[in-house]
Amino acid sequence: MENEKSLANIDVSAKKIFTLKRLTNNGMEMSNKLKQLLKFLGPAFVVSVAYIDPGNFATNISGGSEFNYTLIWVILCSNLMAIFLQTMSAKLGIATGHNLPEMCAKVFSKKVNWIFWIVAEIGAMATDLAEFLGGTLGLYLLFHIPMIYAGLLTGLITFIICYMEKYGQKTIEIIISILVAIISIAYTIELFLAKPDWTQVGIHTIIPTLPNGQAVLIAVGMLGATVMPHVIYLHSQLVQHRSTDSSVQGKLIHLKMEKIDIAIAMNIAFIVNAAMVVVSAAVFYKNGMVVNSIEQAHKSLQPLLGSLSSDSFGIALLASGLSSSVVGTLAGQTIMKGFVNLSIPVNVRRLITMMPALLIIAVGINPIYALVLSQVALSFILPFPIIQMLTIAKRKDLMGILANKSFVRFLGVLITTAVILLNALLLYLIFTGKA
Repeated sequence: MENEKSLANIDVSAKKIFTLKRLTNNGMEMSNKLKQLLKFLGPAFVVSVAYIDPGNFATNISGGSEFNYTLIWVILCSNLMAIFLQTMSAKLGIATGHNLPEMCAKVFSKKVNWIFWIVAEIGAMATDLAEFLGGTLGLYLLFHIPMIYAGLLTGLITFIICYMEKYGQKTIEIIISILVAIISIAYTIELFLAKPDWTQVGIHTIIPTLPNGQAVLIAVGMLGATVMPHVIYLHSQLVQHRSTDSSVQGKLIHLKMEKIDIAIAMNIAFIVNAAMVVVSAAVFYKNGMVVNSIEQAHKSLQPLLGSLSSDSFGIALLASGLSSSVVGTLAGQTIMKGFVNLSIPVNVRRLITMMPALLIIAVGINPIYALVLSQVALSFILPFPIIQMLTIAKRKDLMGILANKSFVRFLGVLITTAVILLNALLLYLIFTGKA
């Protein structure tokens, strides 16, 4: 009996040791996977800033205050497009070892690349217009700094953050991620205070509705504000610093990790974007207010929801303006260098993309009107990088095993067609006076 008990005890102890080893091995395996994921996280978070920039504030506030919850579906569709396009951009960068503008320089003629560069540069300037106006308005609303000085200060802070790139891309990614976290926390507070009708939110997230021609203008603006051309160019550059393994297996692992990065970052951006529309609808539309300026939105929040809400809005706007200004400037550098290989000093390139925004501030044009129009301009520019990517990413001689399959090419063509048709509809409505 004693021998049997001893054997039983030994058996139990062995099982415990085996279980402990298995748990330890599983824990170590999970830890290694987490470390590997953390190594690759970052590029999509930098890119995601473009999807929650001041242009989004302008279009989403306008859409929510005028059309209630009806345009939330545009945010969802735009986000799905964004995930697809950013994945394709990252894949192109991983497969070729070059960014999209550099690949265009290799594939297309010099004349065509000059056209691409001009269009992309207009897009970068329209982007910087939105970013700078957002940062400037954030400083003005929070600290009552005159607009022109707030604009100059925004430019200075942007230069300082961009300068931090000398300490490595990871430093920029950390700074941007902190600013994204600030925006997310601020809009979580806004949602809590606004108390929206969640049933209506759910319905209009999945059911498309365009009440009138003006809604089409705002919808196109939302599309331009969400799926932004400059970060399609930038993403293919940001992934370059993530992996030194150029083998087929190394590229496949890199792409897998980047897809996770994109899924996390883009869905955070979607939630923040949707929250902007929801808060605007729950607060402004509910009270019969059509908000025509960001200053009006900030001022109206305080009596309706209290000072915490208006302060959260100002902080979110400032964080959005500063972070997206940095991203827009980095994208401008990639565009200028890649297409036509212009050897212009970094600070001069940054200044070129900032100038239109500073001019708008100095002239005193209504910021929210300028923001919405800048986003519509971006929507018209968007087909260019998509078509460039589709043309390059289908070629096995350039992309290898990561070349786009037929189904992916079909989705890309479908998205491009949808964007072009929406733009054509907007032009028709504008020229017939219905928008």
